[in-house]
Amino acid sequence: MKPSILLDLARKSVIAWIDDYAPSMGAAISYYTAFSIAPLLVIVIAVAGAVFGDEAVRGSLQSQISGLVGHEGAAAIQGLVASASEPREGAIAGTTSIVLLLVGATTVLGELQSALDRIWHVPEKDKPSGLWGLLRARFLSFSLILALAFLLMASLAVSAGIAAVGSWFGDFVPGSEVLLQLVNTVISLCISCLLFAVIYKLMPSVEIAWRDVWIGAAVTALLFEFGKFLIGLYMGKAGVGSSYAAAGALAVILIWVYYAAQVFLLGAEFTKIFAAEHGSFRQQAAAAARQANAPPAAAGAPKAAAPPARAAAPEEDGLPEPGPVATFVATAVLGLAALVLDRRRRDRRRTGGRLPARKPT
Repeated sequence: MKPSILLDLARKSVIAWIDDYAPSMGAAISYYTAFSIAPLLVIVIAVAGAVFGDEAVRGSLQSQISGLVGHEGAAAIQGLVASASEPREGAIAGTTSIVLLLVGATTVLGELQSALDRIWHVPEKDKPSGLWGLLRARFLSFSLILALAFLLMASLAVSAGIAAVGSWFGDFVPGSEVLLQLVNTVISLCISCLLFAVIYKLMPSVEIAWRDVWIGAAVTALLFEFGKFLIGLYMGKAGVGSSYAAAGALAVILIWVYYAAQVFLLGAEFTKIFAAEHGSFRQQAAAAARQANAPPAAAGAPKAAAPPARAAAPEEDGLPEPGPVATFVATAVLGLAALVLDRRRRDRRRTGGRLPARKPT
């Protein structure tokens, strides 16, 4: 793609970002994230910890979060995760805590879906509604959480492989550390790009082709990686944490999440503009532009078609097709099993390898 086309897409994306009130949407996402980050990380640690172990996953997350928000913010997040993952006594309390974890973790992703629907200008009638729409949105959010956990596992496996190769080649190939660090950065970019592409493809309530989301996901991943350096430099020089005294850690987290939300929304605007001018929405955008420039039509004339809504599951006798339901249920069972196993491991560790005895009734 020519640089002039990229610059034109970037200019139109910024204009659309302003017109859609993305700064206000980013503030809402930051608020929800402040309450969802602990349960979200608890589920990710439970799923990834079943493969690599809790300590390895927690250590990796701690180092990555420290690189993003600094040691003060990472310590605050670590405390929130430790409090949220503390086992509760009794079956009712344990079940309630798991349900609250699921609701809290999926809340911020529901807000992301709402923001993407606003960016794509999805009509109200095409947005998820009713009980089935709510359940579908929650299960989709939970599926994305599991995808995040699997991507974390892939990142851990790649990092472990690179470290092993580095320790083997370090004594024989001079400068191998720089090369391996570059490889690690490229792989991190690819993982981020894959995650953004999946979100841009699946979360909006419109049908989007895969070829429409890859460029926007790549741009978002590049901005995200570049912004990590800039926001870290800003928070280090400005002393944001010390300026807010006791609330400094929360302020650091909110500032970082707000920046990440703006990058995410700008990437979504870029994806929409690219799809409208060079992707699968090109013909629909051209038809809408022709109708906008045409003289007023007579009453009863057909209106321009809106972006195609995501096809709803076929229904029979008021019940949805079993295909998507089976997929969502399997995903939920997998995540719940990981959470239950994680709680049981913690109970065994706390009671010296024995499950806590039931209290007499």
